[in-house]
Amino acid sequence: MELQTISTVSQHYGISTRMLRYYEQIGLIESFRKEDYAYRMYDENVLKRLQQIILLRKLRVPVKQIGTVLNNPNATTAIEVFQQNMEELDQEIAALSTIRAILNRFVQELQTKTNQPFRLEALDDATVLELTSSLSFSKNHLKEDKTMEDLNKATEKVTKLTDVRIIYLPPMTMASSHYVGEDCERHAGQALDQFVQETGLLTIKPDIRHFGFNNPVHQGDPGEASAGYEMWISIPEAMEVPAPLKKIQFHGGLYAAHAITFGNFDHWGLLYEWVMNHDQYTSDWGSLRCTPHVEGMDWALEEQLNFLTNSQNPHFDSNTMQLDLLFPVREK
Repeated sequence: MELQTISTVSQHYGISTRMLRYYEQIGLIESFRKEDYAYRMYDENVLKRLQQIILLRKLRVPVKQIGTVLNNPNATTAIEVFQQNMEELDQEIAALSTIRAILNRFVQELQTKTNQPFRLEALDDATVLELTSSLSFSKNHLKEDKTMEDLNKATEKVTKLTDVRIIYLPPMTMASSHYVGEDCERHAGQALDQFVQETGLLTIKPDIRHFGFNNPVHQGDPGEASAGYEMWISIPEAMEVPAPLKKIQFHGGLYAAHAITFGNFDHWGLLYEWVMNHDQYTSDWGSLRCTPHVEGMDWALEEQLNFLTNSQNPHFDSNTMQLDLLFPVREK
């Protein structure tokens, strides 16, 4: 079997290139490079492993536990992981059964009072209040409810986002770092970090904000793109920016915002669905939002939250980083 490019694998398996790079970063898969070829490539063994990862994610096994299962040849380890997840599912099933029973009681009570003003005495029932206060769901379900874009429709119905905010990003002057190639995010970040340190920007601008987004470069076949990532950091309007960094004027605008912990990039698909199905807002994808225009950008941003504190913490673990996924929108 021939090696496949990252974009081909992304399209075939319905996984974003961002997610594939994350899986590689945490050691779940690895890519290869042909000589004089810029793209990540995957062989048959990696694709089989990727299929295993997708299957386990659909079974709601957390990413960290998937690494434990696949990287450990001992079957006992896999058994322990699967049993733990089964126990948590049992807890959820019990909780959901209780919820269904309570809702059924509400329906039965209301069906006898359809011609009366709405009042549900059961909401004040001490037994019901005690039952609901004792409900518990597994930590994995509440903390890491990741979903691949190709999950079946039944799963998609219970993974709708409920915490999306509509926010306005004000106009800002940005220092931009763009890197194309291997470890693009790390290289783009290093150049920007160096600029921050040399300028003392954290002291000059305590309201500093940090953004990132995929920005690949297409060469030859339009379907093939090299890995690319661009990062922005807000700066005072009069500040000079040394090459290879660029100075960007961001015009701001409305965004649908959804907070995640680093690694939950598959929530981009859920945020897209939220925007597409909203009654008041619609996508503003591709709108001109900065000067000069950034080629390759789709205007979906990722903002690192609490960047000032994170950057001053020498023990900060990037895997605990919180991000806002920002999808450009406009009112209908």
